[in-house]
Amino acid sequence: MDLIANFEHQHFAHCESGVMATLLKYHGLPLSEPMVFGLSGALCFAYLPFLKMGNMPVISYRMFPGYIVKNLPRRLGVKYFRRTYKNPDLAMAQLDEFVAAGQLVGLQTSVYYSPYFPPEMRFQFNAHNIIIVGKEADEYLVSDPVFDHLEKIKSADLKKARFARGFSAPKGLVHYPLVCPDSLDLEKLIRKSIKKTVRMMLYAPLPWIGIKGINHLARKVVKISGEHNDRYTRHFLGNIVRMQEEIGTGGGGFRFMYAAFLQEAYGIIKLPVLKEASDRMTAAGDAWRMFALECVRVVKKGCASEDLGHIARSLKRCGENEKQIYRMLKAVK
Repeated sequence: MDLIANFEHQHFAHCESGVMATLLKYHGLPLSEPMVFGLSGALCFAYLPFLKMGNMPVISYRMFPGYIVKNLPRRLGVKYFRRTYKNPDLAMAQLDEFVAAGQLVGLQTSVYYSPYFPPEMRFQFNAHNIIIVGKEADEYLVSDPVFDHLEKIKSADLKKARFARGFSAPKGLVHYPLVCPDSLDLEKLIRKSIKKTVRMMLYAPLPWIGIKGINHLARKVVKISGEHNDRYTRHFLGNIVRMQEEIGTGGGGFRFMYAAFLQEAYGIIKLPVLKEASDRMTAAGDAWRMFALECVRVVKKGCASEDLGHIARSLKRCGENEKQIYRMLKAVK
């Protein structure tokens, strides 16, 4: 199988930030995955009871999938190619043209229709990002950031994965950098991105976003066992954990990544508040993981009709931890 020249596969914590870091590095703009995530301003929290996935409300611990691919190039001054398709055959034909020309490209795909995922890991998630790095006969060579090594996928399977229907449908999305700047003013970009994240988490005007959203969900947790039967309550708590730890929104994981971004930012700007905020954000990630563990314990007991006040209090602590961090980061002007 022909591999695109000078490509080196890397394992990353998350698919979208990992793909973007890989594509930018390949085009001469080396940024770490935490720096990609932090500069994009993708850290967030949203509890959206009016938006359903699998008949359960959407809970997101970062900006919605696709945000980094769409917004980071503009922030960095990168000229970027993005295209979706209505015709699957045209999309696959143009992908072959990109590969034949030695062009490294990112794709949005469905995990469920990607056979190289083990069966127990496949679920209906349409916003998974991969990179196509070669093709031989009817198989494409895939650099998937969440795998340790390169994978293969047949043309028919990739076509199905690129045009899966439903929430966050990929629509054949293909993307890659066209022209990258020779250098970046990282200090200016870091300050601007932190300001954006602070504004989003502390001052979002809607009650479902940021710290307000965390507290809104905590109030819902307190009420839910009295409003619904035991089965629904367990599904609701299980959905919180699934959205946090499996769906790709990564509640605790993204807090750890943002902590790494703040640590890297401290090395550039030398503001002590960034070092302290980094340490506190790591602790915040740990708190989210402990909150998820409490939810799982209730679900596994098979009886969620008990008082869920302790879970709500744990969730509020997560919100309070983050509120203090963002207040600290207001000093990074």
